[in-house]
Amino acid sequence: MQRIQSSLDRSFSLSRIAMGLWRLADWKYTSQQTLELLEQLLGLGVTTFDLADIYGDYRCERLFGDALKLKPELRGKMEIVSKCGIKLMSDNNNYALNHYDSSGTHVTAAAESSLENMRIEQLDLLLIHRPDPLMDADELAEALDRLVSGGKVRAVGVSNFLPHHVQLLQSRLSVPLLVNQIEVSMLQSAPLFDGQLDYCQRERIIPMAWSPFAGGELFTGSGEAARRVQACLEELSRELDMEPQQLALAWLLKHPSNMAPLLGSGRVSRLRNGVAVLGRELPREAWFRLLRAARGRDVD
Repeated sequence: MQRIQSSLDRSFSLSRIAMGLWRLADWKYTSQQTLELLEQLLGLGVTTFDLADIYGDYRCERLFGDALKLKPELRGKMEIVSKCGIKLMSDNNNYALNHYDSSGTHVTAAAESSLENMRIEQLDLLLIHRPDPLMDADELAEALDRLVSGGKVRAVGVSNFLPHHVQLLQSRLSVPLLVNQIEVSMLQSAPLFDGQLDYCQRERIIPMAWSPFAGGELFTGSGEAARRVQACLEELSRELDMEPQQLALAWLLKHPSNMAPLLGSGRVSRLRNGVAVLGRELPREAWFRLLRAARGRDVD
């Protein structure tokens, strides 16, 4: 499996394709079944596992930890990513509404709770889940710096942040923001043009691409753009002998920002199919044919 090494911290790297576990609770796996999934993924070279405190109504991290407890020696073979900063109403809390909380107190408590839920001593990467309009950059940076210096978090980053959000937080931090996790796909191509991926390239921040298949719309959507993309994927699938899912991944992987797409299927066959694309190169004209299908027009 190819890996992405951070240019900002040479000791930090991610697998080129990461596994998103936001639906882990929905799969209703036993701990043993989850463990078997993790082992199979590691066998494929997928070592980066993405979670968040809120996933699965605050249950996914604990389910992941229950599986890891069965074979704790796997911990040293993986990078565990978690996110915090969103508070969702749940039977497990008394929040009156969904809201953001990037306060130092909450971020510290959330990170410590994630460690406890997953039964691990350190997060490889902690991301602030969404930009908070009430973010106090000095306070948040102090908390993140303290988590890193205290050994509870290996590295930090952000999620869904625009360049000016990243700049503000980075201006207060003593450690670099290594990752920005953003939504990007053929049906969500704005980051290619609005400066998000340009900024990642400029600052050597690793983009992690969530929803790389637009929530399945690339293959099953009925919208006009989705239908155009589906037709183009079918044509290229015949021409290049690549499955539509592989083409969608290859389209993202070709971008020079060196992004890491997040796959979220619990079926190993689909994950194996995705990993197989790493040995393939999507021709430039094929890339632009897919862009034209997604946008409904040629480039100027």
